[in-house]
Amino acid sequence: MTIESIDVAKAAIKLAISTRDEEKKLKEELKKSGIKAAAVDFGGDYFSSIRKIIERAIIAAKREGVIPDTHLGEGAVAGAAKEALAQISPRAEGFDVGGKIAITRSGEHLSVAAFFAIGLVHLNDVVIGLGHRSVYAD
Repeated sequence: MTIESIDVAKAAIKLAISTRDEEKKLKEELKKSGIKAAAVDFGGDYFSSIRKIIERAIIAAKREGVIPDTHLGEGAVAGAAKEALAQISPRAEGFDVGGKIAITRSGEHLSVAAFFAIGLVHLNDVVIGLGHRSVYAD
């Protein structure tokens, strides 16, 4: 079975919306199917957290072996993460956010999904953003 970009994107979304207990099992399932995966939680004021969210995504992707420790791999994750966050920015502006960012990769396909709860007292909104990049296959 060939893994396409849509498969990698679906995996990123599933991982981003998973609980911590589900995450470990899902990462093992993805690995068996040929998809490398990493995820990291985050929270705080949206605008002041953007840089930290992107940095955490890069570090998690390197730590879990999703990307090599090169500027090409780091740039792919940073670009896809920034794209995912750009989709969310209009709704998160001025609010606190909390959630998870997930990075998945198979061959040349890399996806980053960001799943946020946007807080306003007890009226949380939920939003998801997705970015994709092509990277040099290992």
